[in-house]
Amino acid sequence: MPNSAAAEARTRPLMLTFFGAHVLGRPVAVSAGSVIEVLGRVGLGEHAVRTSLNRMVKRGLLERHRQGRKMYFALSAHAAEVLEDGRERIWRAGVVNRNWDGRWTLVGFSLPEDWRRERHDLRSRLIWAGFGPLQNGLWVAPGAVDVAAAVAGLGLEAHIRVFGGSVLPPTEVRDVLEQAFDVPAMAARYQAFLDRWDTAGGGEGAGAADCPDAAAGLPDDLARQLVLHSDWLELVRRDPHLPAEHLPEGWPAMRAEAVFRDLAGRWERPAAAEAARILDTLPLG
Repeated sequence: MPNSAAAEARTRPLMLTFFGAHVLGRPVAVSAGSVIEVLGRVGLGEHAVRTSLNRMVKRGLLERHRQGRKMYFALSAHAAEVLEDGRERIWRAGVVNRNWDGRWTLVGFSLPEDWRRERHDLRSRLIWAGFGPLQNGLWVAPGAVDVAAAVAGLGLEAHIRVFGGSVLPPTEVRDVLEQAFDVPAMAARYQAFLDRWDTAGGGEGAGAADCPDAAAGLPDDLARQLVLHSDWLELVRRDPHLPAEHLPEGWPAMRAEAVFRDLAGRWERPAAAEAARILDTLPLG
């Protein structure tokens, strides 16, 4: 991956995490300078941050607002929806589905061979909505999924067919899960999160000696919060919310979720206080 692409791949998730944690739900824009200062704490340079801000504007995720010589950035309506969905997944949905009713949502699609961008965009939306590829052109997700909302704006409705149903013999649920979703890779990602963030003795009131390896070298709780949330959201974004009763014994996602919630709670208030001290905001509306 070229250096610029690698920098973008690291910068954008952290920036979205920052806006989700400290801007979402507030009618304000934040100055470029304060965004640069915050993200500098997690090792991102000014050029990378400015480049990412401009690219996110072009992609419709941020909106520019000028006051005097300063440029401020606010979340677009689309970005707010994406971040609200991420918040829902992090704090309310949980990492496993304990209430699955046995129903599946199926999506079939056929796109012209040269529609590579459209195919990539559709697959990305389906993965975010919890789907996995069962076979060529057929994707499945456990539970009822609002596919119309998931693919809204892509203009591909005429090429998509959506069904709901349940597994019948001789097909087994475990077979569908193993074919459509890389369950071992999912477990490995959660275990990697635990390796980075789990600490013996971590908990409320834990001191600096209990700081996880992933937070070592970060200057304060605001930086720790951003890296933690960004890591966790990347996991949740790729998790299709599979039914708990069909997952392997000792599934590491539950332990990982407990670790995330503990650390997030420990750092939330000091991070918010530090962000309030740093951020240069412009009231909107």
